[in-house]
Amino acid sequence: MTEKPTSTVDAHDKIGYFRLLAACVYELLLLIALWFICAWIFVVLFGDATQSYKRFLLQTSLWLVTGAYFVWCWNKSGQTLATQTWRMQLVNETGTILSTQQAMLRYVLASASACIFGLGFLWALVDKNRLYLHDRILKSHFIHTKKTVK
Repeated sequence: MTEKPTSTVDAHDKIGYFRLLAACVYELLLLIALWFICAWIFVVLFGDATQSYKRFLLQTSLWLVTGAYFVWCWNKSGQTLATQTWRMQLVNETGTILSTQQAMLRYVLASASACIFGLGFLWALVDKNRLYLHDRILKSHFIHTKKTVK
């Protein structure tokens, strides 16, 4: 189910490199905290996870929890905590938030991009619209959201 973005947006501006990088760094800090909590729960429940199948299970669970966070945020509002802070919203080509399928595919493609030395993220440096490679493939992009006064 897709719906119109809930924020007032200005779709004509490209997101700057600094804002993209700042959102990525902020997102990484939030993810590190999430990973610490999840790893702690895993170790409390299953014990040492440095060897054997437990290590693989921990890595897989961290990847799935991270995916659940991103897919939920992108599907709910088009914004993670970091993109809310930097007033950005992820939308598809029609200007609506991503469907669950689009969000899951974006996460899988972004994960693959990270596994190949981040080349899909570095793609934004040469793309005329500053899109990551997975956004170029999925026809999704970030837009500016205006600051709301409460």
